[in-house]
Amino acid sequence: MDLRLPRVRGLLRGPRRMLAAAAAVVVLAGAGTWTAVAGDDPPPVHRADRVVEVGDGVRLDTSYFTAGSDGRRPAVLLAHGFGGSKADLRAQAERLARDGYAVLTWSARGFGRSTGAIGLNAPDGEVADVSRLIDWLAGRPEVRLDGDGDPRVGIAGGSYGGSVALLAAGHDDRVDAIAPAVTYWNLADALFPNGVFKKLWAGIFVNLGGGCEKFEPALCRMYQRVAEKGTPDAEAVRLLQERSPQAVGDRIDVPTLLTQGQTDSLFPLGQADAAARAIRANGAPVDVDWVSGGHDGGDLETGRVEARTGAWFDRYLKGDESAGTGPAFRVSRTVGTGSGDGEPRLEGVSADSYPGLGGDPRAIELRGREQTFENPAGAAPPAVSALPGIGGSGGLSQLSSLGVGVSLDFPGQFAAFESAPVSEDLQITGAPTATVRVQSTTDDAVLFAKVYDVGPGGAQQVLPAQLVTPLRVEGAKAGKDVTVTLPAVDHEVERGHRLRLVLASTDLGYASPAAPATYTVSLKGGLAVPTALGDTGATAGLPAWVWWAPLAGAAVAAALLLTARRRTSAPPPDPALAGVPLQIAGLTKRYAKSADRYAVRDLSFRVEKGQVLGLLGPNGAGKTTTLRMLMGLISPDGGDIRVFGHAIAPGAPVLSRVGAFVEGAGFLPHLSGRENLELYWRATGRPAEDAHLDEALEIAGLGDALARAVRTYSQGMRQRLAIAQAMLGLPDLLILDEPTNGLDPPQIREMREVMIRYAAAGCTVIVSSHLLSEVEQSCTHLVVMDHGRLVQAGPVGEIVGSGDTLLVGTPTRVDAPLAEKVAALPGVASAAVTDGGLLVRLESTGTARDLIPELVRLDVPVESVGPHRRLEDAFLTLIGDSA
Repeated sequence: MDLRLPRVRGLLRGPRRMLAAAAAVVVLAGAGTWTAVAGDDPPPVHRADRVVEVGDGVRLDTSYFTAGSDGRRPAVLLAHGFGGSKADLRAQAERLARDGYAVLTWSARGFGRSTGAIGLNAPDGEVADVSRLIDWLAGRPEVRLDGDGDPRVGIAGGSYGGSVALLAAGHDDRVDAIAPAVTYWNLADALFPNGVFKKLWAGIFVNLGGGCEKFEPALCRMYQRVAEKGTPDAEAVRLLQERSPQAVGDRIDVPTLLTQGQTDSLFPLGQADAAARAIRANGAPVDVDWVSGGHDGGDLETGRVEARTGAWFDRYLKGDESAGTGPAFRVSRTVGTGSGDGEPRLEGVSADSYPGLGGDPRAIELRGREQTFENPAGAAPPAVSALPGIGGSGGLSQLSSLGVGVSLDFPGQFAAFESAPVSEDLQITGAPTATVRVQSTTDDAVLFAKVYDVGPGGAQQVLPAQLVTPLRVEGAKAGKDVTVTLPAVDHEVERGHRLRLVLASTDLGYASPAAPATYTVSLKGGLAVPTALGDTGATAGLPAWVWWAPLAGAAVAAALLLTARRRTSAPPPDPALAGVPLQIAGLTKRYAKSADRYAVRDLSFRVEKGQVLGLLGPNGAGKTTTLRMLMGLISPDGGDIRVFGHAIAPGAPVLSRVGAFVEGAGFLPHLSGRENLELYWRATGRPAEDAHLDEALEIAGLGDALARAVRTYSQGMRQRLAIAQAMLGLPDLLILDEPTNGLDPPQIREMREVMIRYAAAGCTVIVSSHLLSEVEQSCTHLVVMDHGRLVQAGPVGEIVGSGDTLLVGTPTRVDAPLAEKVAALPGVASAAVTDGGLLVRLESTGTARDLIPELVRLDVPVESVGPHRRLEDAFLTLIGDSA
């Protein structure tokens, strides 16, 4: 059965289709050859790289992937994100090719090796290019056709690539299904929300594109004009709207899978909501999926989303009715902690229909008198919410999802209205609304509205997903009632917490009026809070796992600023430990909402000056939970952490002696390395002379690269810059979580030398890593954990050279049942299979002399027996099956 929609669009847009088919598409000879891509499973994937000339001298660098038989199959176009290239899509293209699709990737104009000016998906530029690529697919013998010049084709892409998928579906009736992700419906609304200029994101856009001169001249002039004035004009709005999917929204009527990010101040959930409503109104099937991550960081759930995209295309391109395309609406939520280090666990909650952003509203009464506050001259200092560019696996939004407040509002620059404590858990799913009266000493007022989740006593204040709604109020001098639609979020407010509506005069990410003004705001009603999918939604799909959010970039600075203002009482310092970098005694942390399950249990160890301590353990051992407690991000349920004799608590002054780098550090890509570090240090509020910038940079060894934009850095250089950031102030205790992740061997060696040099200067380093060979070479001491408990601690030499463990060499691999028999022998504590044989740990009563005859009796093909010498062997022996 053909499940595609009736193709009536061709009747309306036939002339455009004929023009597209007639467009000259030249494949330059010799530009590519067929290559086989090796894979674990047949069939092999064949790739052809070609340069396609699409007119006006523009050449697109493309790759074409196929696998399997010579029969015809549907085609898929994969489009990359802004600043990327076709290389970003190779792995996904290969998977789709193995699944029976002909896949075409390309670098958009101005990116990768493609030529041409960046047009932000102009109809006569990047969108027309897609039609010409579809023309090319129509001529391929591998591609299934629905008619002459009409291939069966779907388009998928993220961000910039997602918008071109939507636009192509509106401009070219040959597109049959699309799967856009974390993208925009109206680019003008995304960059000029409610008439306010989103200056930081706009600047990042320009810099990622390579500078203003890389864009079409009209776009460059528009950006320079708006950036200089700080306000968008009608021409700027028109220019971006005509390049937005909304411009052809009434023509998009193909099956559409919309994936949008919850942690996204660039393209928030409202963009996908507008797309879903418009496309559904055209009669097309639309599913909506809210993932945990977004442009501000977090987990984009790439594997799950790609699998769902494949199923979507199976249904609507292959016509496979059995393909499970998933629920009409799905949202990823944190539902406690997982088995790995107590990190947040994501599961899907779903519904049979998309509820929109205002479903099942609940009225929440707010309290507060009329309030007057200032817009300071130059709009400085600005409040802090999201920080564009802090991406990767972390970012401010990830910190907020973990209950860590990292937003900043300056006294005298905001009004606040608060609810009573909620009597039961409240799940917000959608966009709250409120009505306020605004009056200004100027004709226009610019405000930034946000709703905080405030814990009991006001000690914890979290801004969900770090999102704000900017608002330009015209005619405010006479006073004006304004209904504010707050950012759409999926956030649980726990019983006893309050909601706080804040209207601020400034925000770091946006342009505010430079002229000083006085604003007066009063309530005209309470909050209307959408509660669709409260506690009744069904869990859907497979869970996804994410690392706990890192103290990355300016996120650390913002957290330090806030925690410094709300320090809690702590036990007095212990003078006897004043010279000890770290002592942990009886540390315990239970899993959330569990009285008898522990992430860390009765953990005790001590770290001395000059040591490089390796923290080791399998997934779920409790390493990350321990580091989070050590850095004051979460509080233990029992036990004591002392840093130089001072008890650790959120905002503890002694934390200024601790530097931390956790995997996923982010930087503003358009700034140089030095500028990123200087911005971070200024945000901490500490004196510039305390930064010791030159010393930190010398240890990191970045050299002249400090003057270059971070976007030009390799992964290794970014890692070293993150280490330099953690070392600013030359902290006495440096904490590094997976510092060598993603580095090649030379870069790993450099990182090892950084740690050793830093400890040699009299400081202390704690490093958590899964690369045991590196730990063995760089660390002086080890702490091995398993299931939240301490297994062994001591110098590396003692642990590696423990005499109670033997390496039994065998010519062939020993199977698990035989290893179990060895483990059950008298005098044997454990036996683990390893490369080259068995690792056998003896009890105090066991000896090698007694062991060897028993091995022979069990038909173990023994070639040698001797003490082990590798950390990997020791680790496997200590941990056993947990590893």
